Amino acid sequence: AVELCGSTVDVVALPIDDSWFRDSGPIYVFDGIERVAGNWIFNGWGQKFVPFDKDAAVASAWAKHAGHSVRNIDMVLEGGSITSDGAGLLATTEQCLLHPNRNPQLSKDQIEQRLRSEFDLNEVMWLPHGLSMDADTDGHVDNVAIFVAPRTMVFQTCDNKSLSDHLRLEENRKVAQSFGVTMHEIPVLPVIEYHGERMQVPYLNFYMINGAVIVPVCGHAADDDMLGLIGEYIPDRDIIGLDIGGILAYGGGGIHCITQQIPALL
Repeated sequence: AVELCGSTVDVVALPIDDSWFRDSGPIYVFDGIERVAGNWIFNGWGQKFVPFDKDAAVASAWAKHAGHSVRNIDMVLEGGSITSDGAGLLATTEQCLLHPNRNPQLSKDQIEQRLRSEFDLNEVMWLPHGLSMDADTDGHVDNVAIFVAPRTMVFQTCDNKSLSDHLRLEENRKVAQSFGVTMHEIPVLPVIEYHGERMQVPYLNFYMINGAVIVPVCGHAADDDMLGLIGEYIPDRDIIGLDIGGILAYGGGGIHCITQQIPALL
């Protein structure tokens, strides 16, 4: 990793069970003075994938290495299950956060109140669905919607009416519309076959870095068109397509799933 990344990247080796740091890593907030690493409970996506003890400890291990303050939060939450506009609005999916394998002791209202409190929110947008093939995470929101600016979302729809996602994502779209947000749609949802399994590689599982957006592509005929569309939606950044084929989707995620940002202090 050190050789591949070069001298401009600090490589930190920490024990993990899986590579999905979006879900197991810290979720940062700003408390008015400093960055604080939120250490939520990680339970292996509803205890589907064991062991997960290293993943459950990696958020605090990273924060200790970085010298960041840690806030331990007594609730199961993965970073890929939420997206926030940074101005008081957060979106999630009912399919994931209300699944009985996450926080069965908490009601929807109780979960929302925890989210509002921890992230200083004004509103929570409960989308009904994740992707139909996203059984591993029980429908994470980062495969169907992502905020790119205050009250502005890039939203996955599906122009293939033969897929169940066509109706599922239309239901999501109607919920988002009721919040009055600006919605930019990605109409193509690639479905590929990898190692004998059908899987989806959504373009909006992208990662926004300083000055650019890293977008997963898979050799689909619509790759260039969808990259151009994302460029129209996020015109102040370079759009870089990274051909991940099916390898990340086969493992259960994408580029957004395997990364976690550390917000700058302005």
